[in-house]
Amino acid sequence: MAHLRSRRRLALAVPVVLSLTASLGFLPGAASAAPLTASATTSADGPNLAYVVNTRTDHRTIESVEKAISAAGGTVVIAYEKIGVIVVHSANPDFGKQIRAVRGVQSAGATRTAPLTAAGTTDEGAAQMLSAAEAAKVSRTAATGEEPLEADQWDLRAIGADKAAKTNPGSKNVTVAVIDVGVDDTHPDIAPNFSPSQSANCVGGKPDTTYGAWRPVDAEHYHGTHVAGEIAAARNGIGVAGVAPGVKVSGITVAEPDASQLFYPESVVCAFVFAADHGVEITNNSYYVDPWLYNCLDDPDQRAIVDAVNRAQLYAQKKGTLNVAAAGNSNDDLDSNALVDASSPDDSTAVTRTVDPHKCFDVPTQLPGVVTVASTGVTGAKSYFSSYGKGVINVAAPGGDKYQIPDTPSKNGRILSTMPNNQYGFLQGTSMATPHVAGVAALLKSKYPWASPAQLQALLKAEADNPGCPTAPYDGNGDGVVDATCVGGKHVNGFYGAGIVNALRAVK
Repeated sequence: MAHLRSRRRLALAVPVVLSLTASLGFLPGAASAAPLTASATTSADGPNLAYVVNTRTDHRTIESVEKAISAAGGTVVIAYEKIGVIVVHSANPDFGKQIRAVRGVQSAGATRTAPLTAAGTTDEGAAQMLSAAEAAKVSRTAATGEEPLEADQWDLRAIGADKAAKTNPGSKNVTVAVIDVGVDDTHPDIAPNFSPSQSANCVGGKPDTTYGAWRPVDAEHYHGTHVAGEIAAARNGIGVAGVAPGVKVSGITVAEPDASQLFYPESVVCAFVFAADHGVEITNNSYYVDPWLYNCLDDPDQRAIVDAVNRAQLYAQKKGTLNVAAAGNSNDDLDSNALVDASSPDDSTAVTRTVDPHKCFDVPTQLPGVVTVASTGVTGAKSYFSSYGKGVINVAAPGGDKYQIPDTPSKNGRILSTMPNNQYGFLQGTSMATPHVAGVAALLKSKYPWASPAQLQALLKAEADNPGCPTAPYDGNGDGVVDATCVGGKHVNGFYGAGIVNALRAVK
């Protein structure tokens, strides 16, 4: 399965913004000396790959680049002129090299290492479905005013979301778009708050707004439905409750419809632009962009991926959309000097490599202005799988941890939420932490409707509770081995950023 999965503090985000700006600074001198069109000598005997071609945003440049794309054996799928990103398919093995030499092209590269087929998330481990008998048992413990399965939702109580709902459940004027594998809007806990007009299928890079196109292709594509329920499952006397049960939720599908469920860059670019253009206030990004866990700027293909996705998410921010993303489940220190990546590329044959996370970026998690989220368990400790890093993590939230056992009917330390086909199930991961933050952000947006993305991020941090670094060595799975080291103080540190978000404080 692809990579379903969390982001960081305002003042501390500045160095990343500057480093990205500097690293992605274009070389107009080199580009302007190149010919206007690609070489007429092209070949079509290579694999059919998808590319992103990033250009200046004026129409004349884009028009000339599109001609060069055709001359180099490429076919334009869609051109996002407002951000200068063109999605292309080509079987010319030299397409990337040829198009990077074209005047006006600022970066370009393949978005996958395997050929296009007929058609990355951050949950950790397999789903655990709640059976009818188990659901009935949990329902018998529900207190007055609670949803039937709320007794198992320790995560709501951990951030005061159960009490916050009585004060302010959120506004119908606020929508959180779940950029994911699809959302089952027919689920009775999701249907009351679902927004079809802000939903689409972006697989391949071009939005399909056909009614129902956003739905998962089968029950195995459950991740987005689970995330949507965590954010906005209605308090309607059915099943579970979301962190912000009064706001709207939409679905933007970006995962490949096959078993891989990969999240390719062109699909994610489409999703950010679509969300921004359709008035979405917050996007939830519980994944990393495939096929690279970390995209290194010294590689032209990976550099183009960072460039294209960053243009799209910055466009969304400028339109007033806050983007929230998962930190990942590798237990990586994202502020370290070196990490081992043995999973990339994940669409062909992975090659073990050592990367510097200050130069090789987890996308969209490490992009400027994105809220990066780490995961915690029921005790408030960092989840054993959650990546971390001082200056990278913005905030933390409950994402579950099978080693931290709650005093609930099911004694399950994972997160309970909605699943396709009117089901419910437990998942854990920074994928589950991120929608808790998106939900709290939606409550803040409901209270402060004119707040900008930067102001919402500052409010998230200001309302958070920071437990500080643990006093004892961190051993997430209890095997006697130190698994991670927390750096920082009570106000900002590598495990929690500014702290664990607090829904009750947000509405008060």
